[in-house]
Amino acid sequence: MNQRYYSLDVFRGATVAFMILVNDQAGTAYAPLDHAPWHGLTPTDLVFPFFLFAIGNALAFVMPRFEEKGTAFFLRKVIRRTLLIFVIGFLLNWFPFIHYSHGHLVLKGWEWTNDNGSLSGVRVMGVLQRTALCYGCAAFIVYFGKLRGAFVISGSLLLIYWALCLLLGDSADPYSLSGWFGTSLDKSVFGSAHLYHGEGVAFDPEGLAATLSAIPSIIFGYFAGNYIRLKGKSYDMLAHLLVAAVILLFAGYCWSGLFPLNKKIWTSSYTFVAAGWALSCLSLLIYFIEFRGATGAWSRFFDVFGKNPLFIFVLSGVVPRLLWLIHMPDGNGGSTNPLGWFFIKVCKPLSLGREENASLLYAVTLVGLYWLLARTLDKKRIYIRV
Repeated sequence: MNQRYYSLDVFRGATVAFMILVNDQAGTAYAPLDHAPWHGLTPTDLVFPFFLFAIGNALAFVMPRFEEKGTAFFLRKVIRRTLLIFVIGFLLNWFPFIHYSHGHLVLKGWEWTNDNGSLSGVRVMGVLQRTALCYGCAAFIVYFGKLRGAFVISGSLLLIYWALCLLLGDSADPYSLSGWFGTSLDKSVFGSAHLYHGEGVAFDPEGLAATLSAIPSIIFGYFAGNYIRLKGKSYDMLAHLLVAAVILLFAGYCWSGLFPLNKKIWTSSYTFVAAGWALSCLSLLIYFIEFRGATGAWSRFFDVFGKNPLFIFVLSGVVPRLLWLIHMPDGNGGSTNPLGWFFIKVCKPLSLGREENASLLYAVTLVGLYWLLARTLDKKRIYIRV
């Protein structure tokens, strides 16, 4: 069947909107809008796998065209898109190619020495880079392995990753920040200076090793999208999706007793649980939108984010990086940038004395501004694809 599913568009758009919301928190965020410190799960930890799941949904609707056009067409499209997304993510990490050093703007090279004497470099991996690798691998697996092969390979990747964590990690605690094996791999491939340092040490939450267990996040989304496409809009389809969601959640939470839920090293149990919650949310959207017709301003708000998802996400990374280059007085003898000024002079006074309220207001404002741009592009029918 070739039916249109508005609920899938809303799901994709809502995921992009929430990605921007949690990425643009300033100061102290409410717990649900922040990542779990290490093991555990918050709504924020579900955003990235939801995004991959949505990509898998979309892949299910374009795969018949790939198969119809032939292998050469498939290879050209998928390899091109994989490389483009990876390069865009890498350049976004490097952007704006200049930075402050000892109070002066200088070109940002491949590596540089910070004011405190430590060595930094351009981060190689990131959200878009992992997205690209997962998309490319998942598309190849689905195209050449078909449904049965994709099912077997997905399960194998999750089990292999678990085994690698146990065999190559620190036997005392293979799932800890210091004991996880993936950091050694990333250091040997990229070098410590080119990894993420948000944990206070060289550790990349979007590194190479955990990509193994992230690939099935797209494939699970493909399974769901393919079933929806073939089954059509029926209550049987909806019931089966909910049953699959319960199975994934049950299996994932049971597995977490041995392999803890952890977004930062993307444990296999986390892949199951995230897919289960994604399928649950998608099922609810299908029910209310496709069966009950419960659309309106709320669905249109999220829908426009899904029309130009990659462009809006990249822009949400570009704009702050540009504004951070602008130094201006903060009123207290120091300096800040336009976004910092907005947070200090507007968000904090309206926060009712809570840092979390200021952070939320700041992020919601930015989401609103990006929505206005996305809405303008949609009205002009401008859709930027890669």
